Amino acid sequence: MRKLVCGLLMALAVVSSVAAADAAEPIDIKVLILPKFENGEMAGDFPGEAQYYYEGYVQGGDEYEIRGGMPGHKLYVKDGVALYVTGMGKVNTAISTALILTDPRFDFSDAYIISTGSAGSVRETTVMGDVIIATACIDYDLGHHADPRELVFPSDTTWFHAETYDSSSYKILNQELAHKVYNLVKDTEIETSERTKNFMAAAFPGEEWATRDPQVLLGTTTSGDNFWKGEYDEANAKLQAETYGVPDPYAVTEMEDIAVAVALDRLGMLDRYIVIRDSVNMDVFMNGAGPESTWGDYTVPIAPGSRPETADIFPIAMENNYKVGKVLIDAILAGTF
Repeated sequence: MRKLVCGLLMALAVVSSVAAADAAEPIDIKVLILPKFENGEMAGDFPGEAQYYYEGYVQGGDEYEIRGGMPGHKLYVKDGVALYVTGMGKVNTAISTALILTDPRFDFSDAYIISTGSAGSVRETTVMGDVIIATACIDYDLGHHADPRELVFPSDTTWFHAETYDSSSYKILNQELAHKVYNLVKDTEIETSERTKNFMAAAFPGEEWATRDPQVLLGTTTSGDNFWKGEYDEANAKLQAETYGVPDPYAVTEMEDIAVAVALDRLGMLDRYIVIRDSVNMDVFMNGAGPESTWGDYTVPIAPGSRPETADIFPIAMENNYKVGKVLIDAILAGTF
């Protein structure tokens, strides 16, 4: 009798351990979406970088706390898609990305990681409303920077290359993947507004490129620790792209994409990295605006037309981003990508 009881207890222990193992099976993630900020609520109000993707893919799904993550932020998971608002800037984004991808509750081994959000874009080759698929990411801050007033020899550029930082200062992304994404999404219909077109026409009078309809483009993205703007910094971004020999010219500037790239490279996942950025402003001052009038009053909420650099393009461009991203994500989930 004692042997029978022992046998039953052992069998129950085996069953319990198998059940525990099954319960601990990591959740398979096919797509991880990484916006950087949201305005207000995650759904139903003026959109930030996350809202359209949240409403389209993970609303009503499971929510997970990420230990060490951004206070109050959750990892939203539903049907193989995960979304996390990383926080703005390279430090927040790198930490958030690493914490999520090393969380044992989830399996990201076959996941595509999509960094998405708004950006400023370069004159002559982009307009507000464009969506950029990045082929390379650059860290705007690594190297040496000088104030123009300190230069002995006047120059349009104030950045100096430092090879010491090259292992982290730029990352060339998976070109086959980037072009595959571009070919899939390049014909997506995206929008602008008459107000934005008029704003651009006034800023760049007589320039045909300034009033074209927005497009999906390939380009290099440059990440700064600050929200820079102006001719000197634009020249620096162009020089960096030329110096590093990236596949496509500098197109947009933002504050995070290189951070995701470096984290993914350390984790051996850089080959599955996709960057989708939309232009909500140009990288130079326009229509008489300057640093003081553009940034001097942070009490003004982000809303259409609230700042002299955006016209009414912000929510339109964020929807453009989502339209492009949706084509890609739906293809991934359907197994046709």
